Amino acid sequence: MIKEDIGFREAGKFEETRFEKIHNVIFESSQEASLLVAREIANLIQRKSELNEPCVLGLATGSSPIKVYEELVRMHKEEGLSFAGVVTFNLDEYYPMDKNDIQSYYHFMHEHLFNHVNIHPENINIPDGQVSAEELQQYCIDYEMKIISYGGLDFQLLGIGRTGHIGFNEPGSHVNSGTRSITLDHITRVDATASFLGIDNVPRKAITMGIGTVRNAKRIVLLGWGISKAGIIKKTIEGEISSQVPATYLQEHHNTTFVLDTEASSELTRVKTPWLVKSCVWTDELKLKAVAWLSELTKKPFLKLTDKDYNDNGMSSLLTEEGTAYDLNIKMFNKMQQTITGWPGGKPNADDTYRPERSVPEKKRVIIFSPHPDDDVISMGGTFDRLIEQGHEVHVAYQTSGNIAVSNEEALKFAEISKALHPDSRMSDKIIEFLQNRTGNEIDSLEVRKLKGLIRRSESFGATRYLGLPDSNVHFLDLPFYETGTVKKNNLSDADIDIMSDIIERIKPHQIYAAGDLADPHGTHKVCLDSLFEALKRLKHKDFMNDCWVWLYRGAWHEWESYQIDMAVPMSPDQVLKKRHAIFYHQSQKDGVMFQGDDSREFWVRVEDRNRLTAEKYHSLGLADYSAIEAFKRYHF
Repeated sequence: MIKEDIGFREAGKFEETRFEKIHNVIFESSQEASLLVAREIANLIQRKSELNEPCVLGLATGSSPIKVYEELVRMHKEEGLSFAGVVTFNLDEYYPMDKNDIQSYYHFMHEHLFNHVNIHPENINIPDGQVSAEELQQYCIDYEMKIISYGGLDFQLLGIGRTGHIGFNEPGSHVNSGTRSITLDHITRVDATASFLGIDNVPRKAITMGIGTVRNAKRIVLLGWGISKAGIIKKTIEGEISSQVPATYLQEHHNTTFVLDTEASSELTRVKTPWLVKSCVWTDELKLKAVAWLSELTKKPFLKLTDKDYNDNGMSSLLTEEGTAYDLNIKMFNKMQQTITGWPGGKPNADDTYRPERSVPEKKRVIIFSPHPDDDVISMGGTFDRLIEQGHEVHVAYQTSGNIAVSNEEALKFAEISKALHPDSRMSDKIIEFLQNRTGNEIDSLEVRKLKGLIRRSESFGATRYLGLPDSNVHFLDLPFYETGTVKKNNLSDADIDIMSDIIERIKPHQIYAAGDLADPHGTHKVCLDSLFEALKRLKHKDFMNDCWVWLYRGAWHEWESYQIDMAVPMSPDQVLKKRHAIFYHQSQKDGVMFQGDDSREFWVRVEDRNRLTAEKYHSLGLADYSAIEAFKRYHF
């Protein structure tokens, strides 16, 4: 549901929100939400300016507020928004941390906001990660007192960590805590792994404003984006106040709003199970969602659900609309049954009325877009194999080089092999010297990035050849947004979209497969998906696009819910093994991959578990018992 503004409203006062203890507003996209948050901040700055008073802002870092800062910069440059009267206090900083380090929050804030607006340098306050250990306690007291000297914070912008931390107030933080040093939770450090190119490089301590400091702000807005935050958002908004989820302390604040996108809100009761809190308009998708939920809750397959099951669990209105449990159960069973197919490209000479894909043309042109050079086999290796075996013209397009995910040790190994084969190679000498002498989080040289990209490329060829795909059908797009040498990528540009548009127009596919998994820990999947969506907008008027269907798969971090699946492709035990072997060709991503996320299992293990669990879920609903299933959702453009 899209809201027109984010003004505060008391939570839990209406039937729909009766489980909620913090006011929240849900938007279709974080982009739209960020613009409105920036507008609220801008309006506050202007009001305080008119009163000739300083506007005291508490600011956050991380990926969540970036679009807010971009919009504030735009308003400064295009609308004349002045920051001359603004005083800022940042929530936190790693400790120890040199402010000139690219991982420092000092660097982050200047890169995203301060370097682009007319704020006075003396009005910028960011915890100093270089203060000595002996001076640290007094420094924190002074930081706290400086906030108080301005009358407290007029506005505090927050993100939320998966531990429920705000700032770096980890589980166990006291409700009245002030600015202090703190030891970081392991999960928090894992979440920072991508930025620091490995958990060993993530600091173990930080300086943070306290819960009490934050709660003294006159207005608080917390940003929550993405499926990975959905669980902690639910605990924070609907759970009991607990020091183990520090963000729950915000339930007692008089003027707090959580600003969420649809995925971050997906576990809230009114979103996940709306029939428990209000009367529903029973769309086909909501019916399937509700019956699948009821089946899981009662541990009964679809066809064993009874009228009593529906009535006892808040779904009597659905029965009133459908007639009997028997009729509804059959309808939902058939709907799920019809998603299953062993012919992902369509079954030739077959009635396709109730099949997920068309039977014609019998041989389809297919593009599999893979954000990194292994997402294709990790996420849909069995379907990839099936499409080739069934005679379709399959192309795979690797959207990025994936070079940042290759460890220095792996690159050094290849450089030394190259040196042994070509002793006079200056390039090998240059790469070896760089890798042996690099310090901290130094950005890879162009030569090192090229070598790491070639490692990923050769591994991709190994996997595609194993599956029987001709080299001519393998495309490396190397989208420019990715090629920064750091975890932080450039914004999507026309150059990226042009590359995507060109390959689609050249191949004229009947099917496109793309990664719809937005839970990856470094955001590349989302940018790659956005590049596809923008390309589709450009091309949708072309005649060949009328015959093009788009299927979204999910990666190693998350899977579609059963009610969201439009095509389920079963795999036999032999195909599961073949998929595993294809993944093994991506050797640089095995045995301690750099961007593991919070799951310590190797990619091939977690994806096999995920495919097995999808099959088990189908079986628990009363459908056939398969070894594994890969799942897809159709995207309509």
